[in-house]
Amino acid sequence: MSEPILELRGINKSFGPVHVLHDIDFDVHPGQVTALVGDNGAGKSTLVKCIAGIHPTDSGQVLFNGEEVHIHGPRDAAHLGIEVVYQDLALCDNLDIVQNMFLGRERGKFGMLDEADMEQAARKTLTSLSVRTVKSVRTQVASLSGGQRQTVAIAKAVLWNSKVVLLDEPTAALGVAQTRQVLDLVRRLAEQGLGVVLISHNMNDVFEVADRIACLYLGRMAAEVNTKDVTHGQVVELITAGRSGDLGIARPETATI
Repeated sequence: MSEPILELRGINKSFGPVHVLHDIDFDVHPGQVTALVGDNGAGKSTLVKCIAGIHPTDSGQVLFNGEEVHIHGPRDAAHLGIEVVYQDLALCDNLDIVQNMFLGRERGKFGMLDEADMEQAARKTLTSLSVRTVKSVRTQVASLSGGQRQTVAIAKAVLWNSKVVLLDEPTAALGVAQTRQVLDLVRRLAEQGLGVVLISHNMNDVFEVADRIACLYLGRMAAEVNTKDVTHGQVVELITAGRSGDLGIARPETATI
C-alpha cells in the first residue's frame, strides 16, 4: 500500500460543550477510494469540514504528503489540492458548464475573459474522466439531469490539479443508471491517482467502489478496514454499535486502565 497523502492524527472538535470528534485518526491513500461511513450525528460532515478548512480543529495534527500542514480556511485546503463536492453541488442553474467549472477562478486575457481557453480546459477535463453523457460544455446546468450535474461538480473539483477529492453522498437521489455513471466516475478518479473520500449511507455503493472503509461511531473512529476483509453486516454493526467481533472500539471492561 502506498503512503497516505492525507493523514489526520488525534483530531478533536467541539462546539461549545458538545464534543463532536474524539481523537480521530484517518488516512487517505492516493489511487484509492476510502469510504467514510457512520450514522446520522456520527461526525462525518464535521470531519469533512475540518479537512476542508471550514471548521478549525481544537487539537490534533494534519499531515499532507508526510509533512505537517495547518489548514486555516478553504483557500489553504484548495492550495494543497483538497477539493470537496458537497451534497448540494454548489452549481448555478443559470450558468453553463464552463461558467460553473470556472466560477470564481475565471481565466482572463488582455483584461477580458478567455472563453476559448476555459472551454478547452473544461472539455479536456471531462474527456480525461471519460465523461460521455454531456454533449456540450456550453449546456446550461438547469437542463442537466441529476447524474450529469454530479459529473460536472466532480469535474469542477478535479480541474484544479486536485490530489484529494471528498464526495458527500454523490449518489443520493439518483436513479439506477445515473448512480452507475457516478460510481464509474469515482473509480476513474482513483485510477488517475487521486485520493478519494466517499461519504455514503449506501452500503452497496460503498462495497462496490471503496478500497477501504472508515467507520465513525458517535464521533470516534471505530475502525478503518480493507473492504475485502469485512462483510456488510460487520460494517453495519460498527456503524450502529461501534464494535463487531474483534473490530471496533474496545469495551470498557477490556480497555487499558
